[in-house]
Amino acid sequence: MAATFSDTGPRGGRLVLSASSLIGPATFIVALGVVGPLLILFRYSLNDFDPRLLMVDALTPKNYIEFFTDKYFLSVFFVTIRVALLTTVICLVLGFPLAYVLARTQTRYKNLLLIAVVIPLFVGNAVRAAGWMTLFGSRGFLSITLMDLGITTKPTEVMFTEAAVIIGIIAVNLPYMVLTLQSVLEGINRNLEEAAFSLGAAPVTMFRRVLWPMALPGIAAGSILTFILAMNAYATPVLLGGPEFRMMAPVVYSQFQLNNWPSAAAVAFVLMGTTLLLTIAASIATRQRFRE
Repeated sequence: MAATFSDTGPRGGRLVLSASSLIGPATFIVALGVVGPLLILFRYSLNDFDPRLLMVDALTPKNYIEFFTDKYFLSVFFVTIRVALLTTVICLVLGFPLAYVLARTQTRYKNLLLIAVVIPLFVGNAVRAAGWMTLFGSRGFLSITLMDLGITTKPTEVMFTEAAVIIGIIAVNLPYMVLTLQSVLEGINRNLEEAAFSLGAAPVTMFRRVLWPMALPGIAAGSILTFILAMNAYATPVLLGGPEFRMMAPVVYSQFQLNNWPSAAAVAFVLMGTTLLLTIAASIATRQRFRE
């Protein structure tokens, strides 16, 4: 039953406001601003495309069939999933120790450490990608340093490679993973770790049998968040990957630039559907594992 709030007016009338009526306007605005455009975009994805007439009204799954039968789109699809999975795993491996230190530290500078993790979020993705460009370029800091040290004899080209894109996405997503894990690890009683050590458990055993299972909800939340962000990355792949490296989000934009709205809409919905399905599958698997 919905909660109600009552008030007595000057004429003795009774004003009753339910919780559902209070959240109704916000729900309507969200539905209008998010669901509405998505429905329109889905309708566009079922239209046909003619180079002379551009978008032609139709009801055909042609654009989706083309996506899953075209080698170019399939390669972009699998590259996007591969990059998203790699960045998520690396963010988890790098972020867990840092999150653990932040959660367990008792120093008075803890807030400063948290601020240091949050500060990168105030810098736009394009600005950060530009910084990586100055580092990875053929005449960038990394290449010149390696040549000056005698490690290499010719410029090292890291730009416009998948490795550069992965590094750039990790730099963007790592703070989200650290903050998510840190909030969960702080809720785990440290006495449980001490109890495991007192019973003779090695650090690896304590981590595997105590810390990891209890931190699993935070691991799942952080992994899902970073995976979604990586799947939908745009600025980093464009700037660090170059014109030859393609992920789903830049392909959606390129299709719009070609005025092929039906194809762009179909690619966008494949991206969104894949992200949702993988996220739901990860959530279900994590929930079942946590129950065990």
